[in-house]
Parts: sequence; structure tokens; C-alpha cells
Amino acid sequence: MRRSELFKTLAGLALLPMAAAAQPWLTQEGDLWVKTIHGTAAAKPRLRIVAHGPVTLEGNVSANFLFTVKVSVRARSREEARGMLEKAALRPPEMQGDWLILTTPGRDTAASIEIRAPRLQEVIVSNSEGAVEANGIDGPLTVDTGADQVKADRIHGDCTLSTGGGEIHVGKVDGMLSCTTGAGAITAKWVGRKAVLRTNGGDISAIAVGGDARAETGGGTIHLFSVNGDVTAVNGGGRIVIDLAKGTVTTRNMAGPVSVGEAGGIRCDSANGGIQLGNISGPMHVSTSVGSIVANLLGSRLAASYLATGNGDITVMIPSNLGVTISAENQMADSIRRILSDFREIQPHLQGMRLAADGKVNGGGPLLQISAASGTIFLKRQ
Repeated sequence: MRRSELFKTLAGLALLPMAAAAQPWLTQEGDLWVKTIHGTAAAKPRLRIVAHGPVTLEGNVSANFLFTVKVSVRARSREEARGMLEKAALRPPEMQGDWLILTTPGRDTAASIEIRAPRLQEVIVSNSEGAVEANGIDGPLTVDTGADQVKADRIHGDCTLSTGGGEIHVGKVDGMLSCTTGAGAITAKWVGRKAVLRTNGGDISAIAVGGDARAETGGGTIHLFSVNGDVTAVNGGGRIVIDLAKGTVTTRNMAGPVSVGEAGGIRCDSANGGIQLGNISGPMHVSTSVGSIVANLLGSRLAASYLATGNGDITVMIPSNLGVTISAENQMADSIRRILSDFREIQPHLQGMRLAADGKVNGGGPLLQISAASGTIFLKRQ
């Protein structure tokens, strides 16, 4: 390298620190003025975040804590913004035993925080308002935010998520899952133990739950694909769909259809909506004020059961290897065809002002009572 070229290179390197120092710590993003703070903290097994804006946490990806805080304000000028942001100082991380506590600025500013963390045994996030996303926690996770979306995945412990209003989306949780939102959808892919999912208005969906499941919405669709326990589903207005439940399904629906593909039993109370029951191997206690009922009996654990509708048809599918005793009545006695049976031993007859059909199928068994105020009752051989 020639002497003149070497001189130019050294001169350029000498100017680098000055150029970096001259970069403003205050930047403008849209109509906001933003101050960015980078920090580190020594590893601790437990983390508590007190936030006033969006939080993003990724656990088990760093030897120590690495965090970036963006504090933003609305101001008429750079000088006004600088004065406001200089007052919004970030509190130093606090160490309390096994806990690291991070607190972001609040009051007249909004602050977002992104954290790359070491292995964590427990995390608690308290947020006045803002979205929260937490992934890769080796123990319990608790999130409470005043508003906005909550996301969580790869949680190897119990998980409790609450937002004043916003959607909740969950990937994998090894322990129990509890989700509560003032309004918004709730989705969960895989839950190792019990799941409790509540929203004042929005859809609820869970693909696999390893224990019991409870889902409640003020209005929307509830869809649980596979539950390895009992199910309780409450809907103020909308569909309830349970594909598979190893235990008993209990549903209460103000308005909307109910569909259960396979379950160990069913208790269903509907104000308005049809009810479709697949392979139900246990007791059935089902009623709807308005709507038709279709029930498919599996029968291995069939017990005394009851099906009733105030306005609609009732269809019961009975397999050839199931013994059951039928007691059916229809308040509409205008036609003998209000009860139609594939079984010679069970044929309709008038009893006063109602139509009835009683008898034993395949030698008899648990009692199945069927009641329709109107419509038609179908007893079909499967």
C-alpha cells in the first residue's frame, strides 16, 4: 500500500468514533419521537416485567439478559421531545434473590421492550396496556395486560394469560392453561393438562387438550378438536363443535347449533339450535327449545338417557349390537306417522291426546326416553 493511501485509511478510521458519537440518540418514526436504550443484565432463573407498552420475550436463547427498550412520545419539535424523553429514564434492573425485575417508563410516554433471555424457570408480566409475546419458558408463565393481543408458545409449565381486550394465541403449553379476554378470539394448539378459555365475545378454538376443558364465550364459535377428559362449553350465541372428548360433554347454548362427534356422554341444554350427536358411548341428557336432534348411539357404556325438543324432529340411530329400551312420545297426535320406527317391536300407538311408542330393541337395555312437542321421531336401524 502506498504511503498516501495508508494515510487516508488511518484518517478514516480515526474519524469513526466521532461519527458514531455524532449519531443522535433521538429518532423520528412517523409522528413519534423515539429514544432507544440497549442494556444487559446477569442471568437469573426468574423474571418479572412491569411494562407500559408492547413486550416481546424469547427465553433460552442467550447466556445473559439482553434487552432493547424504545421509549416514544408525541411532541411538536425535537427539542420538546428531547426534554420529555430525558425525564423518562429507564430504571436499572433490580435483583431480588432469584428474580430479575425490569420496569419500563410510563406516564406520558409509551415504551416497548424486547428481551433475549437465558433459561427461565418462571416469568411474570404485568402490563398497563400493550401486546405481549412470550416464548421458550421452562416453567410457569403469567401475563396480565390492560389491552391488546397476547401470544405464548413453548411454555413448559402452567400458563395464565389475561387481557382486558384482545386476541390470545397459544402454541404449546405443557401444563394447565387459563386464558381470559374482555373481547377477542382465543386459539390454542396443544395443552398438556386442563384448559380454561373465556372471552366475552369471540371464537374459541383448541386442537388438543390433555385434560378437562372449559370454554365460554358471549358470542362466537367454540371448536374443540380433541379433549382427553370432560368438556364444558357455554355460548351466548353461536356454534359449539366438539370433535372428540374422552369424558362427558356439557353444553349450554342460548342460540346456535351443537355438534359432538364422539364423547363418553352428553349433557346439553339449548335455547335455540339443532343438536348433532355422533358416537356417544355414555348417558345422554339433551334438550332444545327449538331445533332438531340427531343422535348416534355407540352403546358400550350407554346408560339411562333423555332426548327432548320443543319444536323439531328427533332422529336416533341404533346399532344392531346395542340393547336399549325405548320410551317415545310425541305431543302431536294428528298422524300415526309422527313416530316412524325401523323396529317391528316398537310401533306407534295413541295414548289419549299423544302418540307413544315403547319397547325393547335387541333384547332391551338402558332406558332411552324421547319426547317431542312437535315434529317427527325417527327410530332408525344402523
